[in-house]
Amino acid sequence: MMSQDPVRVGLIQQQVSENTQDNLPRALAAIADAARRGAQIVCLQELFGSPYPCQDQDAARFDWAETIPGPTTEALARHAADLGIVLIGSIFERRAAGLYHNSAVVLDADGRLAGLYRKMHIPDDPLYYEKFYFTPGDLGWGAVQTRFGAVGVAICWDQWFPEAARLMALAGAEVLFYPTAIGWQFEEGASVDAAQHDAWETVQRGHAIANGVFVAAVNRVGPESLPGQSGIRFWGQSFLADPMGRVLGRASSDSEETLILECDRSAVERTRRDWPFLRDRRVDAYSQLTRRFRDES
Repeated sequence: MMSQDPVRVGLIQQQVSENTQDNLPRALAAIADAARRGAQIVCLQELFGSPYPCQDQDAARFDWAETIPGPTTEALARHAADLGIVLIGSIFERRAAGLYHNSAVVLDADGRLAGLYRKMHIPDDPLYYEKFYFTPGDLGWGAVQTRFGAVGVAICWDQWFPEAARLMALAGAEVLFYPTAIGWQFEEGASVDAAQHDAWETVQRGHAIANGVFVAAVNRVGPESLPGQSGIRFWGQSFLADPMGRVLGRASSDSEETLILECDRSAVERTRRDWPFLRDRRVDAYSQLTRRFRDES
């Protein structure tokens, strides 16, 4: 039986520099600080190494991608091993010529590549033109066994889909991590901004409740714009929710911050005993979920 000892997670929320050479050293410094503060599993935000590339369609930005393993993942792996932590990093992956993914690596505490995830749900919205850049992932959703527990990893748009969270939980993940890049891209007013943020947080707290797991969302923060674009105000507010959906900590909406929070992994067992959603699932009755839409015949 796996240990249910508590685990401390570090969620690193940063504002990205336009100088791509600055971002990896800044992330490494923040990771080291999180480890000094007791974090055992540390997660970076989506595509932490560069400005968010998808605000428009520019083929030159494929030059920002790199292989896995590659310079960034090797630097992260060395850092994980030196610090004795599990590290989750989101990478613009060059898989082959003309084939790119929005990916995340899970590096175990010895620096070993323990898991690779490629973003499955790819959005295509104003200032989020990800379909131009990224091929949908082909690895599905699962759990990665690490020194400090079983984790599930998905990326940003994936966090809205209950199926992804369910599959990670069914595979044994105790903490779901969502590296994220989400914000406000239009001036729609404070009430709309608040409603959008509330929906984002609420749906993920729902995943925590429905699956009896911890859920961590790690978002970018601050304004970013590329030449000729109005830009995005990334809303930060990275957070961790427990298996009852309670927010254990939430970062700032406008500044960099690293949250260090404890996950009592025994709460997964306790909560699922009280709310046995996995027990009561009607797996014999869900075949229609594999259809795009249940049309009336």
